[in-house]
Amino acid sequence: MSIIAIVAVVLIALLHVYILVLEMFLWTGSRARAAFGTTEEFAASTRVLAGNQGLYNGFLAAGLLWGAFAPDPTGFQVRVFFLACVTVAGLYGAATASRKILFVQTVPALVALALVLLAR
Repeated sequence: MSIIAIVAVVLIALLHVYILVLEMFLWTGSRARAAFGTTEEFAASTRVLAGNQGLYNGFLAAGLLWGAFAPDPTGFQVRVFFLACVTVAGLYGAATASRKILFVQTVPALVALALVLLAR
């Protein structure tokens, strides 16, 4: 796999680690509220749900890191699977929560997926 594709997969993983931190640990703080456009009241009432959502983002990050560093053919299959998962999650989030998710999550995942497929 090319270095550029590896870097792209790792960057997507780091994005999901950042989302994990925002959702699991900083959800009621000003940074997470600004990132997700929530109020103090909403953040307080949805803290547990956001924590659960953050955990799932952590699983995506773990899978992406596994795929980035696992030898092929397993690594390739894992990279494709988890980038596809991120893409689908981003599409769903853009359709149901915020269009911003399309540009923050979906487009970068598609670019990384294209790089992974081209490097094959």
